[in-house]
Amino acid sequence: METVAAIVAWALFGLIAGAIARLLVPGRQPIGIVATMILGVIGSFVGGFIAWIFTGGEPLQASNWIMSILGAIVVLAIYVASANRRARTW
Repeated sequence: METVAAIVAWALFGLIAGAIARLLVPGRQPIGIVATMILGVIGSFVGGFIAWIFTGGEPLQASNWIMSILGAIVVLAIYVASANRRARTW
């Protein structure tokens, strides 16, 4: 039961962090709710890695809200840039 609760907590955490990142990044992001959730979870790990670079500790850790959102913004900006590049080549 603890595993299911942890997965649900990570999914909710990721959805909120990903939604905030999508609100802060200008432009169109053609992704759905599940992709937003995954964006937030990946952003949390990216934010944790960025925090690890500056403070030490565990390299793959869940970080706080601010670093999770910053990580999600970085991941989303890379995704939008690569999607725009692919759209121009076709």
